[in-house]
Amino acid sequence: MSYLLRIDASASGDASVSRKVADSFTAAWAGDVVHRDLALDPVGHLDAAGILSRTTPADEHTPEQKAAARLQDELVEEFLGAAAYLFAVPLYNYAMPSVFKAWLDHVMIVGRTIGLPGPAPSAGRPAVVVSARGGGYGPGAPQHGKDFLIPALETILGDPRLMALDVRPITPELTYAPTVPSLGHLLPQHRASLEEAHAQARRQALEIAGAAANPATA
Repeated sequence: MSYLLRIDASASGDASVSRKVADSFTAAWAGDVVHRDLALDPVGHLDAAGILSRTTPADEHTPEQKAAARLQDELVEEFLGAAAYLFAVPLYNYAMPSVFKAWLDHVMIVGRTIGLPGPAPSAGRPAVVVSARGGGYGPGAPQHGKDFLIPALETILGDPRLMALDVRPITPELTYAPTVPSLGHLLPQHRASLEEAHAQARRQALEIAGAAANPATA
């Protein structure tokens, strides 16, 4: 089988809950892993050179457009070469970290990864999204309906007309409970949410790897 592409976007380093839950996934993963850490090595935001390099003939590229095209080729080839995806993307200010949005903007190219006459080349591939959040966003919680990350990625990554991935969210919640005194009473719920997230990560790794090893039963 091909590799798992893991993308980390948290700026919190070893303290990141999203990274720790993603680590549970990769620990249970039996195959190869290609890891890109956007916090340590950001790709930079898409600029005019990157956009114009897509529509300008290669022999007319400026030096800036050539560099932008090389970066996009690298990221697209890395993306398309994967059999499965693990995205550790925490919820920052109700949305995704800008480094992850920048990566998406480089990878989403009409005619290569999206906007093709037929299915996207990544169609149907599993994509686990680990998204830790400081508060609670489930039904009945004060922040319910204010998560603009998972719905966005379910569209960007999962829409059949776009990446067409099989998006599988894992959302450990209430990560502020251990450090914010006013949320201390929510520690039991946080611990339960975190424990379940790690368990989900391990289950998903085994399920995806098993399906890849036995495609007839997938």
